[in-house]
Amino acid sequence: MPKEFTYRGRTLEELQNLSMEELAELMPARIRRTLKRGLSLENKKLLEKIRKYKKMGIQKVIRTHRRDFPILPEMVGMRIAVHNGKDFVEVLIKPEMIGHYLGEFAMTNKIVKHGSPGKGATRSSKYVPLK
Repeated sequence: MPKEFTYRGRTLEELQNLSMEELAELMPARIRRTLKRGLSLENKKLLEKIRKYKKMGIQKVIRTHRRDFPILPEMVGMRIAVHNGKDFVEVLIKPEMIGHYLGEFAMTNKIVKHGSPGKGATRSSKYVPLK
């Protein structure tokens, strides 16, 4: 039997029933400050879109550039495509992501994988060890 998810002693259902002010008190400091000051206009538009899709039961992917949007309990189960500077990375919101930002799950840089030395490489960098 899988263990039931809790966030700071509250179940997911309890978190979803909290008001924004009560939820802000449970969040980490940076997100608490963001919620208490009020979301920006763009973030409010995204939240309204999320609520509209959730209410209508639409399972469509929401595309956004808002990497600074905090993940709230009402977003759990939704698919959001977050822009990483080049393209959109689809993120499935899980309960464990509550209290983080959307941008944390869409990496902005790739891992560098160096190949063999190319044309015009210097003498010392042309050395390739034998296997």
